[in-house]
Amino acid sequence: MAQQHLDPTDPRSRHAGPVPTGDALAGYLRAQATEFLRALRLHRETGSGANGSEGSAEAARALRRSARRISAGLHTFQSLLDSDWCEAMRPELAWVSGTLAMEHAYTARLERLLTALHRLSGSTALPGQPVGVAAGRADAPAGTRADPAAGGRAAPAASVPQRAASRDAGLRNPPARAAAPERGNLTVGAAKAGALLDRQLTLARTRAHSTALQALGSSRFHAVADKVAVLASEVPLTRAAGSTDLRPLAAAAQDRLTDAVSALPLVTAGSPYNAAALVHGLSPDTVPHPQDAPWHQVRLLLRLHRYAREAVSGPKGNAVVDLRLLSAGRALNRHRDASEAAAAAAQAARTPRIAPATAYALGVLHADQRHEVEAARFAFQQCWQKETVRTS
Repeated sequence: MAQQHLDPTDPRSRHAGPVPTGDALAGYLRAQATEFLRALRLHRETGSGANGSEGSAEAARALRRSARRISAGLHTFQSLLDSDWCEAMRPELAWVSGTLAMEHAYTARLERLLTALHRLSGSTALPGQPVGVAAGRADAPAGTRADPAAGGRAAPAASVPQRAASRDAGLRNPPARAAAPERGNLTVGAAKAGALLDRQLTLARTRAHSTALQALGSSRFHAVADKVAVLASEVPLTRAAGSTDLRPLAAAAQDRLTDAVSALPLVTAGSPYNAAALVHGLSPDTVPHPQDAPWHQVRLLLRLHRYAREAVSGPKGNAVVDLRLLSAGRALNRHRDASEAAAAAAQAARTPRIAPATAYALGVLHADQRHEVEAARFAFQQCWQKETVRTS
């Protein structure tokens, strides 16, 4: 049996020292409420224009972080708090966090999909191709032709002597290669697929930005902010909370996570490229992938477990880092991102009257992201099983 190191943030640890009670929970919630108010003030000071400054984006992320932690504390330790107040507060905090997360989610999804398109098409320019060559399009200007050697990109029509002279000049003075992947380096289908995804996800991101601005200026959000301001000074604890140990409640959150992980098909996730990733991949149903829901649930339970450990360790619990939990969380975040990216590619492929080459590129992109889903499951399985062996 491997030797275990005592971790003061482990809810099952019976280390020497003061027992964390409702007072520790109150300090933790007050600290998170203060972070929420500080982030809100920063967001108002940095402004939130159409594009959003880096400061306002960081403030929005801080608002989401503190809202998630407050909501998690109310969920895990609800028996120590006023139940009516918790039931009314948790949905509002989830609304704030979810609304502020959408813009960032669409931005990251578009970047992920375009990066995957470049990777699948070849991330560098072909030899001898100058930087900035435009991708072939169906509406190419008159007097151009498609050059098969250039992967279907439009090239100016020229006589044989002119082409030979141009080729000789290119050999003597080779053009600079692209320093970064450009859309001109993509095939016609991939370029049009990227343009379609760009239009759809940019529009969704713009709408999400407008929705977030409206939400932050609404009376509903001001009511939430007022309740958080009260929480920063007064936590509605029950009478018995002051003498109740927090660790059994935190251990219950850990048990829920362990049970959910036990129900996952970790044997199926034993290979980074599993054929099960493409099951139902051609289904006309647009609902989320049926295999993904249990993994998304584990991701939420892992977050609740991690935040419960923070609360047990006191107001500064968020300074305690568990590398194993962070690694597992990153793998599940990758799983979520790849799953949603695959869904976005499938949704774009259902756009009416798109070219067959565009639909094919989107299908390849969908399959690639489903394989990324399986790779993320494999990474989580490796991390989780390694911890099981180490502590058994």
